[in-house]
Order: sequence, then C-alpha cells, then structure tokens
Amino acid sequence: MTGSKLPAVQRLQFFLSESVWDPEAVNARRLDLLRADPATAPHGGGVLVIDDSGDRKDGTATAHVGRQYLGRYGKTGNGVVTVTTLWADERVYYPVHAVPYTPARHFAKGKNDPEFRTKLAIGAELAVRARAAGFTFRAVVADSACGDQDGFRAELAEAGLPFVMALRPRRGTWARAADAHTPVDAARALAWGGPEDPGDWTAVVRTFRDGHAETWWAADATLGGWGPDGARRLVVATADPGTLPDKATWYLVTNLPRPGGPREAGSPHPAAGLAEIVRLYSIRNWIEQGYKQVKDELGWADFQVRSDIAIRRHQALVNCAFSFCWDAWFAHPPPAATPPAPQAAGGERGARTRRTAAVLAPGDPGRARLAGTLDHAAALVGCLVQGAPAAAAASPDQLGRGRLRPAPLHPELTDYR
Repeated sequence: MTGSKLPAVQRLQFFLSESVWDPEAVNARRLDLLRADPATAPHGGGVLVIDDSGDRKDGTATAHVGRQYLGRYGKTGNGVVTVTTLWADERVYYPVHAVPYTPARHFAKGKNDPEFRTKLAIGAELAVRARAAGFTFRAVVADSACGDQDGFRAELAEAGLPFVMALRPRRGTWARAADAHTPVDAARALAWGGPEDPGDWTAVVRTFRDGHAETWWAADATLGGWGPDGARRLVVATADPGTLPDKATWYLVTNLPRPGGPREAGSPHPAAGLAEIVRLYSIRNWIEQGYKQVKDELGWADFQVRSDIAIRRHQALVNCAFSFCWDAWFAHPPPAATPPAPQAAGGERGARTRRTAAVLAPGDPGRARLAGTLDHAAALVGCLVQGAPAAAAASPDQLGRGRLRPAPLHPELTDYR
C-alpha cells in the first residue's frame, strides 16, 4: 500500500470510482476501431473464444466477490470471476466483451432470484452480443467447462451460432449396453492399424510458430445420438490413435456439418472437414496467452476498487491498453535484435558482454503526457508482443474476398497454434 495516498494514485481511484464515464461506450468505440482497421478486422476464418477468468480478492465488500472456483489457480478460493470473449485467428487476438459473474449470495433469493445468471448464460449472451456488434467468426470455441453442458450448446444453436467445443474424455451419456458411453470409448472403437493402415483416421498436419510441424490424426466418432451426420458431431483429434495420450488428444463436439453429408445442404453453417475442426479448436489457445498478458503485464486483477462500475471501468481500460499495444505493434514493428558488442576480456571466464537496457522514452515530452509513446513503441510493448500470434493459416475463401492482408509478424514469437 506504499504510495496509495499520493495524488496520482488518488486521481486514478477517482477516475474509476467517482467519475461518470460509461465503460460500455468506451468498449464499443474500441471495438469499432478494431473492426475498421484491416490489421485487426474480424473475418469469417476466425473464432470467438468464450472463457472465464478468476482472480483472488479478499473480504466480502467488493462487488462480485465470493468463494468460487478460480481457474487461474485451479482451485476454489475467495475472488472475482469474469466471463470473457476473445476474437482470434492464427495471427491476431484481442478481447471483445467482459462481464463479471455475480455469485448467488449477492442476490436476495440466491440462485432462484430473477436477476441471477450463471456463467454459461453470460457466455451465451456475450456470443450473441459479439455477433450483433459486427464480429464475424467461423465458430464459437470453448473448453470442456462449456462443452460438457447440453443447455449451453442448445442456447448457441438456438441463436444460430456454430460451435466447436471440447468434452471431457469420460463424459458419460446414455447408450445401448454394447455401444460407447464416453468420448474415449468412442475413440477406441475406431479402426486403427498404424500410419500405413489408418483405418477410420485421417492425417492432419499442424504447423507451430517455431516452424516445426506435427502430424495428428482426426476422425468422426459415434456416441449415443452423435455421429458424422447427426445434429452433433463428435470429432476426435490426437497425436497417437493407438494410445490416445491425455495431453495430446481432443474430444470435440460441433454442429458444423460434414462436407458431402446429408446435413450440408440444409445447414445454416458452411461444412467443415476434420482439418478445419482441428484448426478452429487450435486457435482457442490464444485466450490463455491473452490472459497471461492482460494479467501479468497490464494489471487486469490489480484493481483496488470495490464497486461494480469501477471494476468494469478498470477492465475496459486494460482492454484498451491491450488494443493500443497491437496498434503500436503494427505501426512500429520492432527492429531485428542485434547481439551485444563484446567487451574487453574479463579473466579466466573469457570475454564479457554488456547488456544495454532499452530506452523507454528519451527526450523532453514538451508537455504532460507519456513521453514518446508511439515513437518508441518497441520498447513500450516489447514484453507484451513477444507473445503475439502466428501468421494466418486460414484459406483465402475463409478470409473473405477483397480484404487487405496485413503484413506478417515477427517470426520468433510463440509456439502456440
């Protein structure tokens, strides 16, 4: 709490808690700018990722605080959970909307209160809001916390939204005694005789940021009423169909029809082959990268305010900062790193090298502002953009016709796909 009473800190507290600006209006303007810029404009080859993020907060007086599961820590604790959406493709990603989840204890009638909304209900609403705000995407993507919920998938389908979501390997379902009862059982029932005799499996090549490629295998499986030509498809993707390794196997449910199947003609969504399903779910990893950046670099959870409106303003400012970093990155890409010049010999350990710190904002700014922010964007956002995404891998028909293609990013950024 050192320095908490300093005028600059107090001004920030007032700006969040006592001023009258509308965070929704600020966020809407941010999204307008992102959509208008060819470098960040959403297109039909990207995805909308739904997730929630929890952060520890002490006490009981802060809005939305309660004892609940905090995904960042992998356990239950006292904190605030926010449901978020993120638009992403293989090249760029950024937050769209964020709504704090309010635990039932904050309502007079608990979960029976008309104002109470579950995290899944908030997520479905945010997906609809993103589409209404002009964001196009190939599918809504989420992990098994959402994918396992029949009601959540039904809400998205009723809203006319395509989805690709993960399932837990042993999520049980009703089926005849002789049939598969879990996704992993359905995967084991598929024929596999090795790479030379793949049986039901199809090879899918995944390329990672560091340049290496891996051959995965994907297949349509049957589970209960789900099948290749059902209203829901179960797609299994794995690095090894023989062993189905836990950390390299995905069990995915989607409402995108199979190419050439009987549902393709009547579906409101374009058909998606196995490689496309795997590509779409691969992009979901960007939300994990984004969480690291907004939390570790931009202070998402570092607010010292209590009211709902102040928390939402803080989150809106962090999302603006994230978007400003992208704008600075595209406007002023950092120069290629140069090795430090060797210095004089330093004893038996050989020559020493001197590290030179980057200058953040040299010179007189001339007035009260952040000195030279855009003039020195590489120094300002270096730690953030080192996690920037890969060059786009979507096919031309997925990216839309006539859209300007942004220049490729720096080659050594991350191995997320």
